[in-house]
Amino acid sequence: MSAITSSRADTIPSAPAAPPLVRGITRFARREFRDALASKWFLLYTLAFTVLAVGVSVLSLSGVGSHGFAGFGRTAAGLLNLIMLVVPLMALTAGAGSIAGERERGTLLYLLAQPVSRTQVLLGKYLGLAAALVCSLCVGFGVSAGVLAWRTGGVGIGAYAMLVGFTAMLALAMLSLGMLISVISRRTTVATGLALFAWLALVFVSDLGLMASSVLLKLRVQEIFGLAAANPLQSFKMAVIVNMNASLDVLGPVGAYASNTLGAGLPWVLASSLVAWTLVPLALAVVLFARRGSV
Repeated sequence: MSAITSSRADTIPSAPAAPPLVRGITRFARREFRDALASKWFLLYTLAFTVLAVGVSVLSLSGVGSHGFAGFGRTAAGLLNLIMLVVPLMALTAGAGSIAGERERGTLLYLLAQPVSRTQVLLGKYLGLAAALVCSLCVGFGVSAGVLAWRTGGVGIGAYAMLVGFTAMLALAMLSLGMLISVISRRTTVATGLALFAWLALVFVSDLGLMASSVLLKLRVQEIFGLAAANPLQSFKMAVIVNMNASLDVLGPVGAYASNTLGAGLPWVLASSLVAWTLVPLALAVVLFARRGSV
């Protein structure tokens, strides 16, 4: 009987092992995820985002007539401004300190001495940080969703989930840019400085630059929309406004042009911009990191 059982066991195909590339990436992703969760800065970011998200939700729902979908709209509008300020800063600084931090501490040599490729190290660190960032956002949005469901009776939860999804896409895009900054920086201070500069440029300078360019260069509406869609934060803002079933006319002629021209395809165009901002900087980071002859 045991011989028959053994024979049958031998004939049962075993689960295929993961390719070496995937195993290496997964190992580094787990390591980076654990390190991020243990970081005091990560915990501080999570706590700050949660407190601010709950505070915005409570303040937005505290006025008269703030129940139902109107209450959700006010909360989403308040969260939109918070997200555009805090989430890019979180993701950019997290990515900027990844490779540059390992390089400055001397641990990058140890990581590359293992039987893994530079691509595995970089992608593993990116995925680990991405998972940690998404967990951080889920904590803040989860508590805020509890407040929202309590005050509005669950109205707009579907649109709220889309807001969370677009926020995660924005975080991944900014993390990719942060990783690229980290790869080209020798020191953590330089990487952090460049990340802060990129944050300021995207959040503040881009709006002013877009307005100035439209006036000085006398850009057409479609050209202004193209420049706005190329900015990940502007794409995120327009996508959230569309997701709230609000009219893009609040953004002026550019919003009206986008809504009338693209119609139902507008969210896909805006999402594609965020995907491009995720893939292109990450691909550049992989190529540059793989080509470096030294650490």
